[in-house]
Amino acid sequence: MDIVFTEATKEDIEDLIKLRIAYMIDDFGKVSDSEKECMQKQLADYFNRKLGDELIVFTARDGGKIVAVVYLHIIEMPASLAALKGLYGEVLNVYTEPAYRRRGLCTALMKKLLDYGKKIGLDRIDLSATEKGYPLYVKIGFAEKEQRYTDMRYKYKS
Repeated sequence: MDIVFTEATKEDIEDLIKLRIAYMIDDFGKVSDSEKECMQKQLADYFNRKLGDELIVFTARDGGKIVAVVYLHIIEMPASLAALKGLYGEVLNVYTEPAYRRRGLCTALMKKLLDYGKKIGLDRIDLSATEKGYPLYVKIGFAEKEQRYTDMRYKYKS
């Protein structure tokens, strides 16, 4: 195994789309053909507009093939006590292809993500942990956040 760690570029968009959908299937259990088609279209547009700017994707490659990814979504907001500089990150889509799991790839990618966030001056980095991912995140320094508010969501109906 000759793993190389890089940042994704626009040349990687097709692979990033495949891995994002694989992540969704892994997380949700299934993706219908119509959902897959909708995601493919939106993701191509999104990656073309945001990759390298508001979205930094750290990759692990084996022989040039992307086998693991970690997304850092950079968010700017009005300054607050939780983000004095008004700049924070959110971790999305931590995914490793099944044949490459339990080899430390996501740990290495997360450390690169944290170093990058520090370098660009983020106030903090947030994530939502799955049960499987929770031990990894605790091991590298994430802690459960204090909730002063109740998370809520309004969802538009299609």
